[in-house]
Amino acid sequence: MKKRSYSIVSVFCAVLLCMGLLCSSASAASLVVLDLAEIVEQTAPSVVEVFTETKKVSNWFQEYVMEGAGSGVILSEDGYIVTNHHVIDGASTIKVRTNNGQTYEAALKGTDSKTDLAVLKIEATDLLPAKLADSSAVRVGDFVIAIGNPLGELGGTVTDGIISAKDREITIDGQTMTLLQTSAAVNPGNSGGGLFDLGGKLVGVVNSKSSGSDIEGLAFAIPANTVQTITQELIQYGYVTGRPQLGISVTQLTRLGLNWQAYFDKPGPYVARSSENNGLKVGDRVAEIDGTPINNAADISAVLDRHHVGDTVKVTVFRGGKEIAVSVKLTEQKPE
Repeated sequence: MKKRSYSIVSVFCAVLLCMGLLCSSASAASLVVLDLAEIVEQTAPSVVEVFTETKKVSNWFQEYVMEGAGSGVILSEDGYIVTNHHVIDGASTIKVRTNNGQTYEAALKGTDSKTDLAVLKIEATDLLPAKLADSSAVRVGDFVIAIGNPLGELGGTVTDGIISAKDREITIDGQTMTLLQTSAAVNPGNSGGGLFDLGGKLVGVVNSKSSGSDIEGLAFAIPANTVQTITQELIQYGYVTGRPQLGISVTQLTRLGLNWQAYFDKPGPYVARSSENNGLKVGDRVAEIDGTPINNAADISAVLDRHHVGDTVKVTVFRGGKEIAVSVKLTEQKPE
């Protein structure tokens, strides 16, 4: 009988313990919900909707306007706003709608394709700027919320998730960026929106999502420390100073049809425009820089990142089927 009574007591204690844990879990869940609501109240006014119009010309030389949309984050009380370069790239008009529903014409103060950041300015006062976190202190597993304008028509949408990884090297449009990875749901239109921590501070600016029928929960954001450094340059100078360039733009040929084989020897990055007196010519295929093989524009950027303005590099190109070495002095990259 003693053994049985001990068994009953043990079961009773276990039930009480489970009930206590359930109550604690329920209380914790309530606290999390309350905290999230408070964080959204604190941060949502710092996120704006961005709308663009871009003039295009059809194959029949008829002009038409293409509309676009994204998100942005307020940086200052007097109307400086950060968004993505790809959101406003080529736009002829930009408008911003704040959390209270007011719409403003926006001026582009500076943009940087390398980091996919741009700064807008609206004529407004008493806006609520986001507080930037130290993104180097962010930990994998930290809880975050994303606020933005998914699909370009659902402004103020809030989703949650965690920091899935740090220092992800992602190449987008030939630019390799070091980003935060998050599981928070992100959709077209979220670009330029904010990723906030539980303290209500901005840890990153959302800039991309991996897409595919079987891909979910895989989104990326530009770290807040990068945002702070780049936006300060864009506000002060309109561009990022001290960046070296070859003085060319390149186009990537992935395959050669019969019509092109007489002009180009093989697929790869070709000089599409040369703006400097640097010895490089349109049609050159860039093969190496300082002995490093070059397969695409991202490879060129990676080599230049190791140099400074004023350095001289050896560029090996193929021109008319012949290998030619050209010494190029790097100049500062400035907006055209």
